[in-house]
Amino acid sequence: MAPEVRVIGPDGEQMGVMSTQDALRRALDLDVDMVETVASASPPVVKLIDYGKFKYQEQKREAEAKSKQTVIEVKEIKLRPGTDEGDYQVKMRNIKRFLEEGDKVKVTLRFRGREITHQELGMAQLERIKTDLGDLITVESMPKLEGKQMIMMIAPSRKKGGTAKPAAAPASVAAPAATAATTSAPAPV
Repeated sequence: MAPEVRVIGPDGEQMGVMSTQDALRRALDLDVDMVETVASASPPVVKLIDYGKFKYQEQKREAEAKSKQTVIEVKEIKLRPGTDEGDYQVKMRNIKRFLEEGDKVKVTLRFRGREITHQELGMAQLERIKTDLGDLITVESMPKLEGKQMIMMIAPSRKKGGTAKPAAAPASVAAPAATAATTSAPAPV
């Protein structure tokens, strides 16, 4: 350790430059630890703190930061080229739910047997998913064939907060126009 150090007190106040021995004596008098914070400075900077309390507060800060972070999971939806309309709607409902929760979705279209010769059917189904979801998604990886599977990665659109407000305003403006149109139109016979 250097012969002289710049000392910062327990409350953050500058105590000045002093010898290392004087700094250690001050730490003992205040019943705290002397921790070197900036070793590369000239003279090195040390802080007089209760190291156990410091580590505890640091651990609490890290735990709080960890609890606030969101983990994005990748959910997978599996389809076949011959998936019927009812099953397709159930899969779409699940995809929308996953996207609303903030998760990414891996859409896998599996070909079996000779279905692989009609890749255009699979591509059309993935394109239909893309158009049905419209502004809710951003396509991270376009549909590509890997072995006997066609895979497309989609993520929730980043414009979640901004799209709800503008959509509500035109609806309220359009509502009076719709009522005016219904009142001026003749009643159905």
